[in-house]
Amino acid sequence: MDERPEEIRWEKLTAPELRRLAGRDALVVLPVAALEQHGPHLPVWTDSMIGHACCIRAAEQARDVPAVVLPPMWMGMSEHHLPFGGTISLDYQTFHGVLRCVCRSLKAQGFRRLLLVNSHGGNIDPLAVATRELCAEFAMPVVATTIFHVDAPGVAAVLETQPGVQHACEAETSFWLALHPGEVRQDRIADSLAGPGVSAGAVFHRFWSFEERAPRTGVRGDPRAATAEKGERLLEVVARALAGAMRETVLWRTPHAVWEGGKLPEG
Repeated sequence: MDERPEEIRWEKLTAPELRRLAGRDALVVLPVAALEQHGPHLPVWTDSMIGHACCIRAAEQARDVPAVVLPPMWMGMSEHHLPFGGTISLDYQTFHGVLRCVCRSLKAQGFRRLLLVNSHGGNIDPLAVATRELCAEFAMPVVATTIFHVDAPGVAAVLETQPGVQHACEAETSFWLALHPGEVRQDRIADSLAGPGVSAGAVFHRFWSFEERAPRTGVRGDPRAATAEKGERLLEVVARALAGAMRETVLWRTPHAVWEGGKLPEG
């Protein structure tokens, strides 16, 4: 028997091991992230690193649920970060198309459940639309969430200078300090604060670049308050909430086949 049931990272498993996981109705987890600027002190890999780490920790906690974590989808919708450099962005059609290809590939191999775990703000709205369409098209539960929304009060309780996660901020810098402190350019943190940015509130929506929203540095929030201890607490808060979602049976029911005729309710 060559299967290693303790391994939950897709890229470390063999094809026969993954086929066996499909036969056990394993939940597939895809971190959906980005490759984009994160100020002068954090690597452009920030969202991908954080999202993947949270998914791995959650799958390790939910050992009672067969689960396997894909490598992060490292390109998201990040055109608003382009003025600062270091950014690669998809458009919506391609973003949806990549997710569609993932679903199609998984279903062809016998997997029937997909959890999309987002870690980039620019992906939130397009991911919500894409998820609903993919559920209906593939007749399988495709569930999406954003890591900093799964337990917003728990995240807020860890932070001191901001009510939630922003960008290259106290929270994201804390994650790096907990997981890979050597990657943080700590000598640049003091220079990372942005000037006041434009905002029209939450009622009106339009495109704003991060040069408009976070002038000079592209940072929103105060990374000077970041610590490794906060990063570990944030990782645990998010992982615990994601593990709970993996166990939540109502999320994994087969979607209602609304596009099939002859299934109208009686009465």
